[in-house]
Amino acid sequence: MTVVEKKQPTDRLQENLSQVQRLIERHRLVEDLVHRQEMEKHDLVENLVHKQNLVELQHKLSQLHPADVAHILEALPLEDRLLVWDLVKAEQDGEILLEVSDAVRETLIESMEQHELVAAAEQLDTDELADLAADLPRQVVYEVMGSLDEQERAQLQSALSYDEDRVGALMDFELVKIRADVSCEVVLRYLRRFDELPSHTDKIFVTDEEGVLKGVLPVRKLLVSDPDAQVQEVMATEVVTFHPEEEAADAALAFERYDLVTAPVIDDKGLLIGRLTVDEMVDVIREESESEVLNLAGLKEEEDLFAPVIDSVKNRWAWLAINLCTAFVASRVIGAFEGSIQKIVALAALMPIVAGIGGNSGNQTITMIVRALAMGQLQPGQAARLWRKELGVSAMNGLVWGSVLGLLAWALYGNLALGLVMVAATTLNLMLAATMGVYIPLTMEKFGKDPAVGSSVMITACTDSGGFFIFLGLATLLLL
Repeated sequence: MTVVEKKQPTDRLQENLSQVQRLIERHRLVEDLVHRQEMEKHDLVENLVHKQNLVELQHKLSQLHPADVAHILEALPLEDRLLVWDLVKAEQDGEILLEVSDAVRETLIESMEQHELVAAAEQLDTDELADLAADLPRQVVYEVMGSLDEQERAQLQSALSYDEDRVGALMDFELVKIRADVSCEVVLRYLRRFDELPSHTDKIFVTDEEGVLKGVLPVRKLLVSDPDAQVQEVMATEVVTFHPEEEAADAALAFERYDLVTAPVIDDKGLLIGRLTVDEMVDVIREESESEVLNLAGLKEEEDLFAPVIDSVKNRWAWLAINLCTAFVASRVIGAFEGSIQKIVALAALMPIVAGIGGNSGNQTITMIVRALAMGQLQPGQAARLWRKELGVSAMNGLVWGSVLGLLAWALYGNLALGLVMVAATTLNLMLAATMGVYIPLTMEKFGKDPAVGSSVMITACTDSGGFFIFLGLATLLLL
């Protein structure tokens, strides 16, 4: 019976994960019980029980798609992860290594012998091997390259010559090329010679004798065209193309904008050297999104959920140190108004509200600006106009919600002046948050830094210190 692998929907995927975890728990429980028993042929019984449980777990894993196995590996602690990894079919190793996160891939590669890594890498296509090569030991890459033919070796070297965030590093070399001066019938006969077409083949690339791209022939157009019609009569000449030095993130946005499935990659002379496929672009979009979320939180890189403590500390310490410094500044601002707080104790209870609402508003602005920069929707010349708009939004929100807070403060403490201070401080801090929310990422972008890196930490520092200073300063001036 042939088992058809397919990716599972989320609920089914979680059920598979739960089943694998239950099998692991049962395996460890039974193994522990047998280990404690005193019986004849103890070692034989223990070995049989061990194999029986693992066979059931191995059978379960063999039914899953490599991407689903990758998800399960990422969700398991290190000891269980390595147990499952040892049970995975050897022919799936390469595909699974491509699917798991960078942090988890590192732990899996460290557990493998060199011959296992070579065998896993040799299962992959050239473009897939290029994706994995950066994480493999150099000796493994050399050994795998030695097993490739001349054309594949040249393709791999070409892909490895580009940075990982460039189109050239992601292009696929499996594609179908035809000439423009043949008939559609000839093209159909040519396609029938393939055992199967390369994945995601929605168009055929039309080149001249030198390999220069002239257009594309969509497969859906080929199937309905007159068999005697020439390719040059039915092909599309307006084609979205990419250069290998273009940023992969920009290419991913173009795929999203134009609903592309594949697109040609050409060099400076117009020669067709590869293609991009939608599955690679989806991965780029996902990685960009995850990276943006991590950077906003001040994390250096994606982190293995079950990584050793020291690895997690290294990933998180930098921005925590910065946050510690900014918190100390905020405490000094409060210390400067210690006398005011002693005279009006209500200030201590109300000032976190002003700082908190400012931080929330600033993070909203930061998120919007970072997204606009990533999508290419915001140009430097538009900064002042956007700032004025955000200032208007913050002023209106400040007056509305500041008034609500002012009424509550008046009701709680019976002091109208304190309520007016709350209105003014909330409005001014929201306006400060809007200003910082616009100009922090734009300034980082101007100096060539990732605008998402630590932006939320910086905006929180500004709104905390600024909020405390504004609120306590106004209270000191108006109430004392």
